[in-house]
Amino acid sequence: MIPRYSRPEMAAIWSPETRFRIWFEIEAAALDGMAEIGAVPKEAARAVRERGEAAVFDVARIDEIERETRHDVIAFLTHLAEIVGPESRYVHQGLTSSDVLDTCLSVQLVRAADLLLADVDALLAALKRRAHEYKDTVCIGRSHGIHAEPTTFGLKLAFAYAEFARSRRRLHAAREEVAVAAISGAVGTFANIDPRVEAHVARALGLRPEAISTQVIPRDRHAMYFATLGVVASSVERLATEIRHLQRTEVREAEEFFSPGQKGSSAMPHKRNPVLSENLTGLARLVRSMALPAMEDVALWHERDISHSSVERVIGPDATIALDFALVRLTGLIDKLLVYPEAMQRNLDQLGGLVHSQRVLLALTAAGMSREDAYRVVQRNAMPVWEGKGDFLSLLRNDPEVTRKIPENDLASLFDVAPHIAHVDEIFHRVFGVSG
Repeated sequence: MIPRYSRPEMAAIWSPETRFRIWFEIEAAALDGMAEIGAVPKEAARAVRERGEAAVFDVARIDEIERETRHDVIAFLTHLAEIVGPESRYVHQGLTSSDVLDTCLSVQLVRAADLLLADVDALLAALKRRAHEYKDTVCIGRSHGIHAEPTTFGLKLAFAYAEFARSRRRLHAAREEVAVAAISGAVGTFANIDPRVEAHVARALGLRPEAISTQVIPRDRHAMYFATLGVVASSVERLATEIRHLQRTEVREAEEFFSPGQKGSSAMPHKRNPVLSENLTGLARLVRSMALPAMEDVALWHERDISHSSVERVIGPDATIALDFALVRLTGLIDKLLVYPEAMQRNLDQLGGLVHSQRVLLALTAAGMSREDAYRVVQRNAMPVWEGKGDFLSLLRNDPEVTRKIPENDLASLFDVAPHIAHVDEIFHRVFGVSG
């Protein structure tokens, strides 16, 4: 991922230095496990660990070796041998490259998931705070982009909170899905390594042993992980799209914070564009695009091939780094979001009371009119208002079919927003719980 969309904490997980350090931890843990069961001398395992832990792996040197060997794991093992000396003959005994590569990828994906979970927690905190701030701020709800009925801005944010709470549960499940180690040797049969070594490595790295591997960890696990990232990214885009629409000049109920000195356009000095939301939309598309190749990686040939390798070298870093950046950016956007209740009220009043049409419809049916006739009468009075000819309540008061069924005082009460927000507290209780 390019530096523009990278945060150092997530990028560090995917650096060559981190990767080689994890590879060493896998090899050292495997040696410790072998020493524990008497397969290698304990002194040799101790020497490898002590010398390796004290070393700084030379990325340039490993790259130099790989240019000759054309094999990244062998290049690392050759460099490790240069560091630890004769005891290196015990390193990698019974292992295959995939044991190291796949277990390392599991560690990296788990660490990435932990950062993403922390990102979501911060976003949830921002959404909860702003939702309560605007819990009772009435605004118009829209369906198909058209005015529908009143809601509150707090409910919009509570909806987003509930959505990202689901995202958190999915991310946690995805983390558990990939938190497995495979140290089972060629084609996964443990022919040259004891299964107890795999269990030891898994414990040391905070993973579980893969129940059954071939020569690789099954890629359905990874497909689930990246699909989950795609779903989370889709939620990012949904909220970003909501903000983009609310910031449109014709709406302007909310907008991104515009800092002093910020410029919106190189040509038009008046512009305040929703650039953060638009950026989030693009990043979400990028993260989603990486779910499909992860799914295509599931179908490997027989016990292994490496068609998945090039895919994962790209999507592992890029998907997690992009989503991490997007979640942090979205949190900042919500935290500083500018909200305009006066504009919300103005838009709510824009259609001259038409947003209460359903309540009139229901009152007419409750008074004995058939639903079909009630719909016809309400729509007949609504359409002139839609065209800018009068207000809805006045037209209804002059319609004898309406006034025969609904007294004037009762008719006016149908234009109160109170029923639309009467259950906001109950909804908030469902979303945030007793302490919400």
